[in-house]
Amino acid sequence: MNQTILETIESISLDSIPEERKTVLQPLADYIQSKSEADQTIRLNFICTHNSRRSHLSQIWAQTMAFHFGIKNVYCYSGGTEATAMFPKVAETLENQGFQIQMLSNNENPVYAVKYAENEAPVICFSKEYSNEFNPKKEFGAIMTCNNADEGCPLVIGAEARFPIKYDDPKASDNTPEQTQVYAERSLQIATEMFYILSQVKK
Repeated sequence: MNQTILETIESISLDSIPEERKTVLQPLADYIQSKSEADQTIRLNFICTHNSRRSHLSQIWAQTMAFHFGIKNVYCYSGGTEATAMFPKVAETLENQGFQIQMLSNNENPVYAVKYAENEAPVICFSKEYSNEFNPKKEFGAIMTCNNADEGCPLVIGAEARFPIKYDDPKASDNTPEQTQVYAERSLQIATEMFYILSQVKK
């Protein structure tokens, strides 16, 4: 794994997660544990309204933490209730935290390859609806990362379980002097919680 990512992971403090928040996170850890014990493929689809910020950060950090903890057969996806574009600040934030990012297409909805380790396949990121052909159609856990997606999707077709794990939108800081700090903090919060979730899984 990239040294800067390792340093980011080593800086994580689980003390920053309140007990009531751990109660919110635990059902997803239990879901992953049950799939792992049954030797089943673990598919996680992180869903937010526009699939532009929080869902991508969650997808990438969840995949990274699964690798970090050696949990096999974990495949992370993301989607939205509508497609827009992955916000460029997300890529910049992840690069600052150690990820190698290559833009594969430069259009209104760019495609990015995000690498967390030398010999692992990159995470492919672009904005899409959660039901896009790129994503699983059944036997996946749906993680709702924002209020609007959670309320706007009373039913996630094909999901065998659903987990509301919501984050404040860093978009609120766009075009302000605090933007870089807010995006970094949100990414680290998500990294911390994905660390916690995957650390609960016993191999």
